[in-house]
Amino acid sequence: MTTEPEARRRAAPRTLADELRSRPDDALAALLRARPDLLSPVPGDLSQLATRAGARTSVLRALERLDRFALQTAEALAVAPDPCPYGELAALLPGGEDELPRALGLLRERAVVWGGDDRLRLVRTARELLAPSASRPSPTGLGPSLAEATAGMSPGRLQEILTAAGLPTTHDPVSALESLASLFGDRERMDALLGEAPEEARAMLAKLMWGPPYGEVSEVPSPPVRWLLDRALLLPAAPRTVVLPREVALRLRGGRAHRRPEPLPPPVGPGRARTPAVADSAGAGQVMAALAAVEELLGLWSTEAGAPPVLRAGGLGVRDLKRTAVALDVSEPVAAFWIELAYAAGLLASDGEEGERYAPTPAYDAWLEEPPERRWTHLARAWLAATRLAGLVGGRDARSRTLGALGPGLDRGPAPELRRRTLGLLAAEPAGTAPEADAVAARLDWECPLRGGAELRGRIVRWTLTEAELLGVTGRGALTSYARPLLGEHAAGAEGTEPDTAGPEAAASLLAPLLPEPLDHVLLQADLTAVAPGPLHRHLAETLNTLADVESKGGATVYRFTPGSVRRALDAGHGAGDLHSFLAAHSRTPVPQPLAYLIDDVARRHGRLRVGTAGSYVRCDDDTLLAEIAADRRAASLGLRLLAPTVLAAQADPATLLERLRALGYAPAAESAGGDVVVHRADTLRTPPRTAPEPVPDGPPAPGAPLLAAAVRAIRSGDVAAGGAPPRPRRPVPAAPGGRPPRTPAADTLAVLRAAARRGTAVRIGHVDADGTAGERVVEPVRVEGGFVTAYDHTAEEVRTYPLHRITGAADAGE
Repeated sequence: MTTEPEARRRAAPRTLADELRSRPDDALAALLRARPDLLSPVPGDLSQLATRAGARTSVLRALERLDRFALQTAEALAVAPDPCPYGELAALLPGGEDELPRALGLLRERAVVWGGDDRLRLVRTARELLAPSASRPSPTGLGPSLAEATAGMSPGRLQEILTAAGLPTTHDPVSALESLASLFGDRERMDALLGEAPEEARAMLAKLMWGPPYGEVSEVPSPPVRWLLDRALLLPAAPRTVVLPREVALRLRGGRAHRRPEPLPPPVGPGRARTPAVADSAGAGQVMAALAAVEELLGLWSTEAGAPPVLRAGGLGVRDLKRTAVALDVSEPVAAFWIELAYAAGLLASDGEEGERYAPTPAYDAWLEEPPERRWTHLARAWLAATRLAGLVGGRDARSRTLGALGPGLDRGPAPELRRRTLGLLAAEPAGTAPEADAVAARLDWECPLRGGAELRGRIVRWTLTEAELLGVTGRGALTSYARPLLGEHAAGAEGTEPDTAGPEAAASLLAPLLPEPLDHVLLQADLTAVAPGPLHRHLAETLNTLADVESKGGATVYRFTPGSVRRALDAGHGAGDLHSFLAAHSRTPVPQPLAYLIDDVARRHGRLRVGTAGSYVRCDDDTLLAEIAADRRAASLGLRLLAPTVLAAQADPATLLERLRALGYAPAAESAGGDVVVHRADTLRTPPRTAPEPVPDGPPAPGAPLLAAAVRAIRSGDVAAGGAPPRPRRPVPAAPGGRPPRTPAADTLAVLRAAARRGTAVRIGHVDADGTAGERVVEPVRVEGGFVTAYDHTAEEVRTYPLHRITGAADAGE
């Protein structure tokens, strides 16, 4: 008669593949969702899946995504006997008994641990990665086991150690080690042995107890060290190096694998409390400032003179970054953030022409036509998904080369996930709560201790909080209500489900009421300034930026009119009458007389001098003015020579001549070959059409539910074919009507396949293979994109990809 423990032991899985076979389909799908690298390509059967789950690269990626306590559980298993009973594992993690089932369940789900509670096993690669060795100490601080540390020790020396420890001698090394291990595992006998130790010897053990377990000794060991070596409480690891055996360290620690098990995450709060309305209001103000900063940046780079060159090695020069920061009136790190944000959003790129420069893309013009809330959601979504880190600008790479804005070396794969996790912690707090950055960083250290490296992870957390405030995702440190839908959309896409397309719409609809309505007026003042008490309509702002210089920014923008700014408007094609009409139409106060006089005075002098391109020349109907210029000693460097009463020839090029004459107080205008005034518009420079840069992938993309279902079916079918499991009942497939493959128009075929992919239903397709042979397949489409359909093929019982041009038609499988 078979007893229950014997039956359970016989039924226990002998390998990881056996355990995977016993899992239901939803558990297999959970494994593939958590470790998407196992799907590239789809494994042929469960044995292949188990082998791939034990590959070093895959195991490293799985360990990176464990929280602190799950990782501590795996580390404890790595130093425990193999296999390890549940009770012994719990004893290694005192204080974590309540959370241990969760951690163990997570490790089992991700196939890092397998076996029943009486025989828990780490996959071999994980044990190799986490177990201590001479070259790589364990994160637990434990050293090698007694058997590992005494490997190669002579049998005679082992017997001497037994005698010194007060144990009877044995006949072979194996029994000698068992006797020592029994001593170290017996609390009373171990306490008695340690009680005999000299005080210096106990102090040495205390230093090595929590790791690192290796210590350096002199060529002639001191008496305390000699005492420890004689009793195997320390063992030689190399010349002048000793190691504390794992069994001794565990006894000294009271059986704990870690100094401080961390079963629960540290709290993020309490933080500074704000009312949600205050956070939203502050965030909305930052939204307007962010939009203004991006518009000002791209406006600066929209001109021939303002577009910065691309360095030969790629990226933006340090001088250009400084110049841009001064123009935007921000620090260089903030300027780098706006530049990288515009680049990530596809609004900025290099033109690819000879003498390559950075300039706005055509997408910038379309972006400007959108309402403010939609412009902001475009920027925020690009920031959430970006792998380029503006915070790295100014630092150095592994080769000590300076990292520049828009240059190579700024991509970090974990950045989007860490950014999402950081904001997710803010979202989990009560609305209006602004947690401390250190608390958020400590929480992420617990949630993903191996992700990205401790130093980089902490920097990304702090950069995320700073950039979120600049962008208006947070207001006074608290997550805003209108940013939450974007986090939900980003999280959905990261988990492999279809992104919530309503997220941007919801964010825009929540943000719109918080933004001030654009104004169509300014307040003109007698001191040649204009005050815009709020954001202006775009066309009004563009004209005003041409006609005046921005003197100060903030809740209200102050513009100052100068002779140079008025001349700039005249150069752009505006006449004096146009400017008077513009100011009268858009000012809530009367146009001050000094401003009207300034416009008329500059307009009267504007264009009297004409600079052309013959070498260059200056033309003017006023021969007295030309004679005055020719006699001006300050213009001697231009090489002016009077050719006719109304024409001066110059040795300088036209651009230099224009600039120099204006510096001397004149108001020349450029002239075309036909004698017309050349109108200079500042917003004419654009790159050819460019797409936004793709974020650097951090591993395979998370699979969606249809692909997971198809992959599980394919793996099960392959396992049956390989003899690993009994065959499952197959879904009956109806015979084709008339025995002919379906033939439908291409548009109808595409529509049927897409509908089946959405519903998860089977379709019958006509297919022509590479040899030109026509046939029929019954498939369940998973993905239809890029000219291919990926589907679970019921005929072959595996996931296959078919080119759409080889599919002659499609019809529902039940038709």
